[in-house]
Amino acid sequence: MRQSSVRDSRHPAGGPDGGQGRVPEQAQGPGDGGGPRGHRRGGARPRRRKHRILRWFSITLAVLILGTAGAGYLWYEHLNSNIKTDKLNIGEHQAAKPTPNAAGQTPLNILLIGSDARDSKANQKLGGAKETFGGVPLADVQMLVHLSADRTNMSVVSMPRDTLLQLPKCTDPKTGKEYPATVGRQMTNTSLGRGGPGCTVATWEQLTGIHIDHFMMVDFAGVVSMADAIGGVPVCVDANILSKDSEGHGSGLKLAKGTHPVKGEQALQWLRTRYGFEDGSDIARTKAQHMYMNSMVRQMRENATITNPGKLRTLAEEATRALRVDDGLDTVKKLYDLSNELKKPAPDRITMTTMPFVYVGVRVAPKPGDADKLFRLVREDVALDGKDKKKAPPKETDDPAAPDGEIAVQVQNGTRTAELPAASGRASTVSQILATKGFTKASADQSVSLSEEKTVIRFPSVDLEGDAQRVAKSLGIPLSSVKRSTGVSGVTLIVGGDWREGNTYPKSAKDDDTTPDTALALNGSDKKACMKVNKNFTW
Repeated sequence: MRQSSVRDSRHPAGGPDGGQGRVPEQAQGPGDGGGPRGHRRGGARPRRRKHRILRWFSITLAVLILGTAGAGYLWYEHLNSNIKTDKLNIGEHQAAKPTPNAAGQTPLNILLIGSDARDSKANQKLGGAKETFGGVPLADVQMLVHLSADRTNMSVVSMPRDTLLQLPKCTDPKTGKEYPATVGRQMTNTSLGRGGPGCTVATWEQLTGIHIDHFMMVDFAGVVSMADAIGGVPVCVDANILSKDSEGHGSGLKLAKGTHPVKGEQALQWLRTRYGFEDGSDIARTKAQHMYMNSMVRQMRENATITNPGKLRTLAEEATRALRVDDGLDTVKKLYDLSNELKKPAPDRITMTTMPFVYVGVRVAPKPGDADKLFRLVREDVALDGKDKKKAPPKETDDPAAPDGEIAVQVQNGTRTAELPAASGRASTVSQILATKGFTKASADQSVSLSEEKTVIRFPSVDLEGDAQRVAKSLGIPLSSVKRSTGVSGVTLIVGGDWREGNTYPKSAKDDDTTPDTALALNGSDKKACMKVNKNFTW
């Protein structure tokens, strides 16, 4: 077996498969690799045990159970009392809500958070690392689930736990304590300790510009019984695997080459395994989680194995106790309704992805261009499987525009990208360009710093569409970039990352809506996916 050779001198190693002593929260400057429990490539010490993404499908399964258990009112109220809630977004700014489609439908975005809390005996037993009992939890799993407006497809974006970002200002809704925005970059998993899951939501909205409707946070408890309930989930390895190194670090997963159904603690081991999969990184572990989730969806659709009323009640109890959600999901009924929405897309319309990244030391950061593009596709409700029907190019509206001098235009700076800070003064520069073209009511809004891959012009109502298109034509911006949005009060031009400099909007190729290869997309119907085993972890 392999012995780890790489250490992070800033953080002493700890328990198996990611076990790690805690360190104080600290901001990191650009390029820093600091912060708790970082990302590791092959040969690195494990950073800390964390819980896995089985949670989302466990939750979905649980709420389906609740809808069929036939329990009475008292039981229903009892389950409701199990559910713990927190405020959805505790940051300074919120991303604009998406515009409804022609049928009045809007996408649904849910942030799934896996907390590494060791706050109970059950969680401590499953998570280990006794020295961290009762400590500040980290958001070691973060996964955005995007359900399309028409409910035909689903896109999932995972963010590595050690992604370095500038975190927003957050205010703890319970204590009133303020956590200032970080000056340098810090690992995204520390956002959970800055007032709760609402700060993790705020971090995602600041980075992606995607409005998040709900969050679901879960811990270790209940995972084993959930996996047992569906009778096992088939997973595949291309060689015998034993996730245990010479020092005893690893999840303990032991499987023979081929496809096997895993359940109970073995399922938890699969979802936590890093040592033994590919290069031993969190990226490989995320890939294994995606394979498991896809397989679990197919299994739930093909084999309805949960029929025992007693088991259903037990599972409902476990699921509601393990859940922490936003205030908008505070009842079993709301969770059940949400589960009915989530199960609508067929497996072949579900796409699992990982945020495109670049290494920064042993940590990672969003990959310029590719990460922004992936976020834009989700923000604009473009299916990541490429199966959306081709949309007709936008036409010029019949609604006449007002005279240029009477069109009020608010200009905002959206040039901040996942990697680059906002280009200084772009809102002022573009508003001045508009003024020279006769739009004398154009003004710069300096109060916000947004992130838009491409320059966009938004308008709130049909009667302003002609005005918005007139602004676009005057600057040479394509009509496809003119969009209706309920998140603005008037014609609003957001200067994007494609126009960081110069006085003339750059001519660009036709919009490319293909998913970046660096997103490591995996289709939900792929039954041939098999994890590659590192030769140092075979038996």
